[in-house]
Amino acid sequence: MTQSEMKHCWQLARENGDYSAVIVAIPYARTIGMQMAEQAGELRFTLPFAQSNVGNVLLPALHGGVIGGFLETAAVLTLLTSAETNAIPKVVDFSIDYLRSGRPVDLYGRCEIVRQGKRVANVLMTAWQDDLAKPVASARAHFLLS
Repeated sequence: MTQSEMKHCWQLARENGDYSAVIVAIPYARTIGMQMAEQAGELRFTLPFAQSNVGNVLLPALHGGVIGGFLETAAVLTLLTSAETNAIPKVVDFSIDYLRSGRPVDLYGRCEIVRQGKRVANVLMTAWQDDLAKPVASARAHFLLS
């Protein structure tokens, strides 16, 4: 997808609240089956359960890398949605805490931009399954903005 096509895709998504075309344009998000929607003025991310996202088949449990990638992608999409830029933010650092096993059910995520300057943004991310008060993972990241 060219830069102008991506810009047009973001404009349409911002106007009508349908981010499915944006997700399709990001190969990793498309591969894991990630979804994005706006609910009550807040972006919510969903990772519907898929057998291909399981890392430990004995438990079974979601792969930690899938959870981390889901949260990182959610943070990038949150930054892109909040900013008037279409340039992909670059990860400066990323730290994740795995708090409990990701069971074989849907995973949800949300992000909070703690601080956003002209060049750097700090984002907190949370992933949960049935109860937001019982997160599966939480992460913190800094991004370089173009």
